[in-house]
Amino acid sequence: MTSSQPAPPPPASGARGSAPTSVLDLAPVIPVVVVQDAADAVPLARALVDGGLPAIEVTLRTPAALDAIRAVADGVPDAIVGAGTVTRPEHVAAAVAAGAQFLVSPGWTPALLDAMRESGVPFLPGVSTTSEVVALLERGVTDMKFFPAEAAGGTAYLKSLAGPLPQARFCPTGGIGVATAPSYLALPNVACVGGSWMLPEAEVRAGAWDRVEALAREAAALATAR
Repeated sequence: MTSSQPAPPPPASGARGSAPTSVLDLAPVIPVVVVQDAADAVPLARALVDGGLPAIEVTLRTPAALDAIRAVADGVPDAIVGAGTVTRPEHVAAAVAAGAQFLVSPGWTPALLDAMRESGVPFLPGVSTTSEVVALLERGVTDMKFFPAEAAGGTAYLKSLAGPLPQARFCPTGGIGVATAPSYLALPNVACVGGSWMLPEAEVRAGAWDRVEALAREAAALATAR
């Protein structure tokens, strides 16, 4: 565990998967999920977990997001469900109350960082510039999200950070797919990647959970290529 990650509280018995210590060490790929209907949350999460992706980031982009987090926390005990697109301090309390076991933000402010620190769960504040990385390191935070990864410079940018800032570790997210994920995972300062390619909109809308599971299994296999 890095100095930036407080020890999370123990999960409620029978309600959640094992509490993470660092978001970056959960899995090589973290699915980034946008849930339109909370009724889809449990079968979707079940497909991802059965495919080998236990860490699931549910983005706070829809009205169904908090209900989806709550449903996964209660109904899929071997999943580790987190909240993404955390952009305001009030998001933090609401997400943790719903059962989120980790938090991910696309960027950060001092107020948001303080709220995530005080939440008791691991968190990944988002960065896209060297100055933002240095500012977080100055505050003792070493685990970060690099977003939007492809638009912000991709693997070349992250590779250039490894020399001067070797203590920073990243989960790049944004524009990454199955073809490009291995090049990110090969970098020494990348612990995992986030993406949605294993969740094609048409399959999710149709409830084609077997297909989602197969794509999740393909994504989980990227760990063997590291």
